[in-house]
Amino acid sequence: MKILQLHNEKHKRIEKAFGEWLKVMGYASNTVYGLPLYAREFFHWIESQDDCQLETLTGKHIENYFFHLKTRPCVRKTGTMSINNLHKHHHGLKKLSHYLRETGQVFLEVDIMLPKQQRKTKSILAKAEVKTLYEACQLTPLGIRDRAMLAIFYGLGLRRAEGAGLDISDILFDQHLIYVRKGKHYKERYVPMTKEVKNEIENYLNYARPALLKNPNEPSFFVSERGTRLQGQSLYLRLKKLIEKTELDKEIGLHHLRHSIATHLLQSGMKLNHIAKFLGHDSIESTQIYTHLVNEIE
Repeated sequence: MKILQLHNEKHKRIEKAFGEWLKVMGYASNTVYGLPLYAREFFHWIESQDDCQLETLTGKHIENYFFHLKTRPCVRKTGTMSINNLHKHHHGLKKLSHYLRETGQVFLEVDIMLPKQQRKTKSILAKAEVKTLYEACQLTPLGIRDRAMLAIFYGLGLRRAEGAGLDISDILFDQHLIYVRKGKHYKERYVPMTKEVKNEIENYLNYARPALLKNPNEPSFFVSERGTRLQGQSLYLRLKKLIEKTELDKEIGLHHLRHSIATHLLQSGMKLNHIAKFLGHDSIESTQIYTHLVNEIE
């Protein structure tokens, strides 16, 4: 998305405060970064209109804005905005509306009908493909860390931010549990470790992490070659390198490992409500997508 220039100081202040509010509410880092950009484009459009102010917006203004989005040229490719991207803008404005209402600033009604969103098929790894990723890990400190990464994001189904935010104190070996402090919306949960996952984590903590560590007081579970906390993007790049070593012809990110373990658990007969608890879903409706994935795979 092109970074647009704002001139109205109030719009600048709201955009910044919106991002801070999202962070405080526990949204993922990509959401904290991305949603204010949708707000910025909206404010930029308002500033381009002669008779338009945030405090006096009507449903007609919202319709005009989405007509503008649907017809404006794309920045990075030919054509106009896709239906799925329109829905992302709509989601961004709905969250902005919620923020403005919660903080007692402006009542912004974002009530507009959009064409049905095109559902994307999630990339799922077969169990044999997951095994191939494990086999691609080298017997080096970084390779052992890679196996621990697979254990955290596949074996435990953690979200990217949850895994990157783990501290060594969150690994509860005696109870065979991982304590997720930084779950979505700051909701904590405990995730059970299988024997295999526990072995991978112990191997990393005993042999690989000490070789990477520079400061013995560093609390982070995943540490970089500099001895500091490994960020989510760096973990994703390590996964990408593993995929390149295999013959897997799939676009896979850390969240696809989460989708894969959820699908495999469902295939093994685990009940949806147990999978929902394992994944940290607020409701079972979020977990039901995996029933469709199982049907597609089968």
